[in-house]
Amino acid sequence: MTTLLAPPEGFEPHFRKSSLTEPWEPIYSRRLDDRVIIGLYAREPHTNSRGMVHGGLIAALADNAMGLSCVQVLIGEGRKPEGGLVTVSMATDFIGAAKLGQWVAFDTQYVKTGRTLCFAQAFITADGEVIGRADARFKVT
Repeated sequence: MTTLLAPPEGFEPHFRKSSLTEPWEPIYSRRLDDRVIIGLYAREPHTNSRGMVHGGLIAALADNAMGLSCVQVLIGEGRKPEGGLVTVSMATDFIGAAKLGQWVAFDTQYVKTGRTLCFAQAFITADGEVIGRADARFKVT
């Protein structure tokens, strides 16, 4: 039986569930006024054949963190999107690797809202060290 580590202070079980992320649970998040930070401890189901966290997982959770952060900012502006957001485009730069046991966090550092689009940038860290960067544009529906 695997013992699960407690998340860092301020993180709770992630409030948004999906069939894509369900196999990666437990996933945690921390809601702030201007963003949602997502995090997890790297475990075997998260890794590729070389034992590093898979880039697809990193891209998917960065997309989630940025989209949810855009919603937080829009709500703060009094503009809760009726139909949510749809990713228009996204780029991910991988500059390091996350290994088993590390805390991997997806923190959106920049959000700019427009009338129909929202722009966001996130940094991905493993135990506090930057391993990636992502930016995306979302259609506000």
